[in-house]
Amino acid sequence: MKTSLIVLMTVALSTQTTHVCADNTNGKNLYVQRCAVCHGPDIKGTGPLAKKSNPPTPDLTTPAFKKRLSDYPGVIVSSIILRPNGDLIPKTLRENGVKIPPHAWSVSDFRDLNQYMNDVISKKQH
Repeated sequence: MKTSLIVLMTVALSTQTTHVCADNTNGKNLYVQRCAVCHGPDIKGTGPLAKKSNPPTPDLTTPAFKKRLSDYPGVIVSSIILRPNGDLIPKTLRENGVKIPPHAWSVSDFRDLNQYMNDVISKKQH
Protein backbone atom coordinates (compact mmCIF):
# COMPACT_ATOMS: atom_id res chain seq x y z
CA MET A 1 0.00 0.00 0.00
CA LYS A 2 2.76 2.48 0.91
CA THR A 3 4.62 1.72 -2.34
CA SER A 4 1.53 2.47 -4.44
CA LEU A 5 0.99 5.68 -2.46
CA ILE A 6 4.56 6.74 -3.19
CA VAL A 7 4.05 6.02 -6.90
CA LEU A 8 0.82 8.04 -6.85
CA MET A 9 2.52 10.93 -5.04
CA THR A 10 5.43 10.82 -7.51
CA VAL A 11 3.10 11.00 -10.49
CA ALA A 12 1.07 13.78 -8.90
CA LEU A 13 4.17 15.81 -8.04
CA SER A 14 5.96 15.31 -11.33
CA THR A 15 2.92 16.09 -13.51
CA GLN A 16 2.06 19.31 -11.71
CA THR A 17 3.57 22.55 -12.88
CA THR A 18 6.27 23.77 -10.57
CA HIS A 19 4.68 25.40 -7.57
CA VAL A 20 6.78 28.47 -7.10
CA CYS A 21 5.85 30.84 -4.36
CA ALA A 22 7.99 33.78 -3.34
CA ASP A 23 7.19 32.98 0.27
CA ASN A 24 6.82 29.21 0.59
CA THR A 25 5.42 29.44 4.11
CA ASN A 26 3.87 25.96 4.11
CA GLY A 27 7.08 24.26 2.96
CA LYS A 28 9.17 26.19 5.46
CA ASN A 29 6.74 25.49 8.33
CA LEU A 30 6.64 21.77 7.52
CA TYR A 31 10.43 21.62 7.40
CA VAL A 32 10.92 23.55 10.64
CA GLN A 33 8.25 21.57 12.51
CA ARG A 34 8.99 18.11 11.14
CA CYS A 35 12.52 17.92 9.69
CA ALA A 36 14.83 20.43 11.38
CA VAL A 37 15.10 18.38 14.58
CA CYS A 38 17.43 16.08 12.64
CA HIS A 39 18.44 17.98 9.51
CA GLY A 40 18.91 21.33 11.26
CA PRO A 41 17.82 24.77 10.12
CA ASP A 42 20.59 24.77 7.50
CA ILE A 43 19.55 21.36 6.01
CA LYS A 44 23.11 20.10 6.57
CA GLY A 45 22.33 17.40 9.14
CA THR A 46 23.09 19.64 12.10
CA GLY A 47 19.89 19.27 14.14
CA PRO A 48 19.93 18.14 17.78
CA LEU A 49 19.15 14.53 16.80
CA ALA A 50 21.46 14.41 13.74
CA LYS A 51 24.13 12.24 15.35
CA LYS A 52 21.64 10.18 17.34
CA SER A 53 20.28 8.20 14.41
CA ASN A 54 21.97 5.23 12.81
CA PRO A 55 22.99 6.06 10.15
CA PRO A 56 23.55 9.71 11.12
CA THR A 57 21.38 12.33 9.43
CA PRO A 58 22.80 13.27 6.02
CA ASP A 59 23.72 16.70 4.72
CA LEU A 60 20.97 17.52 2.21
CA THR A 61 22.89 20.39 0.58
CA THR A 62 25.29 18.14 -1.31
CA PRO A 63 25.22 18.25 -5.12
CA ALA A 64 24.27 14.54 -5.16
CA PHE A 65 21.18 15.12 -3.01
CA LYS A 66 20.18 18.21 -5.00
CA LYS A 67 20.36 16.10 -8.17
CA ARG A 68 18.17 13.40 -6.58
CA LEU A 69 15.57 16.03 -5.61
CA SER A 70 15.61 17.37 -9.15
CA ASP A 71 15.58 13.98 -10.92
CA TYR A 72 12.86 12.49 -8.73
CA PRO A 73 10.65 15.37 -7.57
CA GLY A 74 8.69 14.38 -4.52
CA VAL A 75 9.99 10.81 -4.42
CA ILE A 76 12.75 11.52 -1.93
CA VAL A 77 10.59 13.66 0.33
CA SER A 78 7.54 11.38 0.25
CA SER A 79 9.55 8.16 0.61
CA ILE A 80 11.38 9.48 3.67
CA ILE A 81 8.18 10.76 5.24
CA LEU A 82 6.13 7.63 4.49
CA ARG A 83 9.05 5.35 5.50
CA PRO A 84 8.21 2.19 3.56
CA ASN A 85 11.54 0.59 4.53
CA GLY A 86 11.59 0.84 8.29
CA ASP A 87 11.10 3.19 11.16
CA LEU A 88 14.42 5.00 11.52
CA ILE A 89 12.74 8.38 12.04
CA PRO A 90 10.09 7.27 14.57
CA LYS A 91 12.67 5.13 16.39
CA THR A 92 15.13 8.04 16.67
CA LEU A 93 12.36 10.35 17.88
CA ARG A 94 11.10 7.76 20.41
CA GLU A 95 14.56 6.98 21.76
CA ASN A 96 15.18 10.68 22.36
CA GLY A 97 11.77 11.55 23.81
CA VAL A 98 10.78 13.82 20.92
CA LYS A 99 7.12 13.87 19.91
CA ILE A 100 6.01 15.25 16.58
CA PRO A 101 2.25 15.15 16.12
CA PRO A 102 0.85 13.15 13.19
CA HIS A 103 0.18 15.08 10.01
CA ALA A 104 -2.25 14.27 7.18
CA TRP A 105 0.09 14.90 4.24
CA SER A 106 -1.35 16.32 1.02
CA VAL A 107 0.18 16.54 -2.44
CA SER A 108 0.58 20.29 -1.84
CA ASP A 109 2.50 19.58 1.38
CA PHE A 110 4.95 17.27 -0.40
CA ARG A 111 5.33 19.75 -3.25
CA ASP A 112 5.83 22.71 -0.90
CA LEU A 113 8.37 20.85 1.24
CA ASN A 114 10.26 19.67 -1.84
CA GLN A 115 10.28 23.24 -3.23
CA TYR A 116 11.41 24.71 0.09
CA MET A 117 14.29 22.25 0.31
CA ASN A 118 15.30 22.94 -3.30
CA ASP A 119 15.23 26.68 -2.63
CA VAL A 120 17.40 26.38 0.50
CA ILE A 121 19.85 24.03 -1.20
CA SER A 122 20.14 26.34 -4.22
CA LYS A 123 20.92 29.31 -1.96
CA LYS A 124 23.61 27.30 -0.11
CA GLN A 125 25.41 26.46 -3.34
CA HIS A 126 25.71 30.03 -4.61
